[in-house]
Amino acid sequence: MAQQDHGTTQEKIVHQGLRLDHDADRGRYGLWHGATYVGFLGYRVDGEVATLQHTIINEEYGRRGFARALVTLVLEQMRERGLKIVPECTYVQDYLRRYPEYNDLLA
Repeated sequence: MAQQDHGTTQEKIVHQGLRLDHDADRGRYGLWHGATYVGFLGYRVDGEVATLQHTIINEEYGRRGFARALVTLVLEQMRERGLKIVPECTYVQDYLRRYPEYNDLLA
């Protein structure tokens, strides 16, 4: 059985002009495509562990790789911040099955 290549961060993010904003007070990371708000990932942090609660993408942007880009960017942020994660969100759970290179972040 051939070994899968899971690719780089760039291959997981197929859109140009994406921007992640962080609203710590509301516990969410928002994704923007240029000036357009695409969706968010909600979370809460207890100590050094972030529970990823839900990933919401506006309907008109569904099934076009935006959720994958959002989760990739958030997981990279979590790694930079030294946080571990608990994936309550089913999309994040599925993402981690597809991209096991992030499993080191699991609490």
